[in-house]
Amino acid sequence: MTETGVLPVVRSIAALREALTVWRRQGLTVGFVPTMGALHAGHLTLVREAGQRADRVVASIFVNPTQFAAHEDLGTYPRQEARDAELLAGAGCDLLFAPSVEEMYPAGATTTINVGGPAEGLEGAFRPQMFGGVALVVTKLLNQVQADVAVFGEKDWQQLMVVRRLVRDLDIPTVIVGSPTMRDDHGLALSSRNAYLGEAELAVARRLNGVLAEAADQAAARRPLAAVERDAHAALLKAGFERIDYVAIRRTDDLGAFRNGVVDAPARILAAAWLGRTRLIDNMAVAAPA
Repeated sequence: MTETGVLPVVRSIAALREALTVWRRQGLTVGFVPTMGALHAGHLTLVREAGQRADRVVASIFVNPTQFAAHEDLGTYPRQEARDAELLAGAGCDLLFAPSVEEMYPAGATTTINVGGPAEGLEGAFRPQMFGGVALVVTKLLNQVQADVAVFGEKDWQQLMVVRRLVRDLDIPTVIVGSPTMRDDHGLALSSRNAYLGEAELAVARRLNGVLAEAADQAAARRPLAAVERDAHAALLKAGFERIDYVAIRRTDDLGAFRNGVVDAPARILAAAWLGRTRLIDNMAVAAPA
C-alpha cells in the first residue's frame, strides 16, 4: 500500500484484498465506486452515496482498454491520479484501487463476456465493443472488491441497466445503486469528456438537456414516439450539434422499444450527439402516462 498524502492507494489485487480482509474482520460493510478517473463533482456524489450505505468506501481508477475501439480516445483520455486522490479523500473515500492494465489483464487472459438484453441497440449499436468490455471489467472489479453495495451514475443509464442485468444473471451479491445525474447550472450533465469542449462548443452542449426535456414532455403526453424522436433529432442539429447518433425513447429497465408507438409504461429518453471530437450522452426520465 502506498500513500498519496491524502488517501491510501493499492495497485495489486492481493493488496486490495488484504485491506478489505481487515475491514471484514472488524464487521464493517464496504461500498464501491468504479471510475476511470478525471473525476468531477458527479463522481464525488457517488462516493458520498456509497458512504451513506456502507462503513467504508473503496473507489477504483482504471481506464479500461477493453471498452474502447481502436479509433476512440483511450490514449488521450484524461489521467490525473494525484488530483483525483485528493478529491476522493475529501468526499469520504477510504481506499483507492488503481491497478495497471497488466494487473487487470495478465498476459494470456482470454476470457470475454457477451451481453444482450439492455446492451442491445443505442450505445451497443454505435460502440459495439463497449458493453462487452464494460461487463468484463465490472465483473472483475466486483469480484475483486466483493462490496456490499456499488454505486454507478445514472448519466450512463444504459450501462447501469447492463450492470444490473449482469449482476442478476451471474448471481453477484453486490447491490447496485444508481445515483442521479449531476448537472451544471445550465443543465449540462457533468462528464470527464466535457474538458474537451471549447467555449463555443460548451454553449451548444448546454442545449442538449433542454431538447431532451421538451421531447420527454411530448412523449409523456402520448405524442407518437417516431415524431417526437424525429423532431428532437432535428432540434439538436439546429442547436449546433454536428452529428446525432441517436435520440430514442425506450422502456426504463430493459430499454426495449414501445411496440404501440406511444409511451404506456415508465420510459427514458436517451441521446448521443457529437461536437467536434467530443461525443456527449445524456438521458432523463419520461413521466409515466396518467
